Amino acid sequence: MSDQDYSQSEMEKALNGVHEVKIGDVVKGEVLAIDDNQLVVGIQDAGVEGVVPLKELTADRNADIKDQAKVGDVIDLVVLAGLGHDKENGSYLLSKRRLEARKVWSEIEDKFKAGETLEVKVREVVKGGLVVDAGVRGFIPASMVDDHYVDDLKKYVGQSFEVKIIEIEPSENRLILSRREIVKEEKAAKKAEIFANLLPGDVVEGQVARLTNFGAFIDLGGIDGLVHISEISHDHVDKPSDVLKVGQDVKVKVLSVDADKDRISLSMKALQPGPWDKIAEIAPVGSAIEGTVKRLTAFGAFVEVAPGVEGLVHISQISHQHIATPNDVLKEGEKVQVKVLSEDPENKRLSLSIKALTEKPGEPEEKAADHNNNEHFEMPETSNGFSLGEMIGDALKNDSDDSDK
Repeated sequence: MSDQDYSQSEMEKALNGVHEVKIGDVVKGEVLAIDDNQLVVGIQDAGVEGVVPLKELTADRNADIKDQAKVGDVIDLVVLAGLGHDKENGSYLLSKRRLEARKVWSEIEDKFKAGETLEVKVREVVKGGLVVDAGVRGFIPASMVDDHYVDDLKKYVGQSFEVKIIEIEPSENRLILSRREIVKEEKAAKKAEIFANLLPGDVVEGQVARLTNFGAFIDLGGIDGLVHISEISHDHVDKPSDVLKVGQDVKVKVLSVDADKDRISLSMKALQPGPWDKIAEIAPVGSAIEGTVKRLTAFGAFVEVAPGVEGLVHISQISHQHIATPNDVLKEGEKVQVKVLSEDPENKRLSLSIKALTEKPGEPEEKAADHNNNEHFEMPETSNGFSLGEMIGDALKNDSDDSDK
């Protein structure tokens, strides 16, 4: 073969090896130069050049193009358009980002058909919902962000979570997603776990989720339990919002669990020292303290000496004079001075006397004082927690008092 024949053969072989470049083709491009925020590449097996602008390399508009590629790199690209035969700027517009997106769309379609979920990251809030990054742009309508209405969607920006694919149309770059069903499933699983493991008497931590006039709902990590207003504190609480706030971390004791009715009753005050625990400090035996008449009954008056602590002034301990009913000399809300006769913190009983602090008519002051100081008695208890003498009166003592008049 002559040199001329050889050169002609090599030329034909080279020409046959040159592939025509078409729009949509996936090609390999060797980076020849980085110029003016774009890559200049040589399309392999085509003998032509193309350009890849920064926006076609990455979705990050603030990225440094020099971090995306370097001269000599060979990267996979898709042909977007022909630019003519401009040697300075290249003959074709190429994209790496859109080729990667094409692969992502294919993967998402496969997951959609298989009923699988996606992991996405929230990029921004737009009218009607959230824009997320799923490798491609996705959208979550506001009604599908959570299992309840969300007033402010901004708190989700930057968060990553699992979603279900609702609608996909790669040709229109449309990807509609939902988090609502995922949240429902997660809560159902957590709820079942909590009901299976939670028992009355358990002490757990939670967070105040909602406040109402009748109590506070505490999030136990997937299900809410109720602390009734009467179980918030030993002190009187007018409104739960006076002492609690949404988002506050609290420790509670489980009172009851009813899985059939989805109810969990909780208590905060059960974990707090009660006023009866300090009764020896609040009302030591023999001390004189001020109290408020709370209730009047046929057998005596209940007097509050501290928040949550009431003691009984038996009718026989109200006055030295015989009285038919406590209403004859006392009224509800009245402030009175009482002497502590006995206390029983375990059974929350407190015996008080008003007459022990007053002088008996016709009795010298010193003698009255001695008599009053020794006016402490023990009586057998009845089933309701009060002594028999407290319930029916000390008839003998009343007769003796009457004979002294």
